[in-house]
Amino acid sequence: MNIEQILQAAEKILEPWNKETLRPEANRVDIVMQADDLHAATVALHEAHWGYLSAITGMDLGVDSGQMEALYHFCSGPAIVSLRVRVPRENTSIPSIADILPPAIFFERELSETLGFKVAGL
Repeated sequence: MNIEQILQAAEKILEPWNKETLRPEANRVDIVMQADDLHAATVALHEAHWGYLSAITGMDLGVDSGQMEALYHFCSGPAIVSLRVRVPRENTSIPSIADILPPAIFFERELSETLGFKVAGL
């Protein structure tokens, strides 16, 4: 499979939760989804054996936007899929995925401690 086929496979897996697709780079696809869908989408990737979780990052989108964003980066070879979850600054609650991927707890703690996200189950 080439990179495009690998990314298309991930898009198909994530289709039920996809609100928007972004292609910031040739080897990357970003899937925008609701926080409530993150857990189910992660289960789907895990059960399909699509790649591995390489990092969870976050950013404050600024006071004017009123939003924060968490990004869950999954890799399969050179292909990268990022699950993008935006939440209001006044309610930064997101579900934990550590029950599916235990090493995620380290990234989730960092997200909580550095940006103030409230990770349910942490």
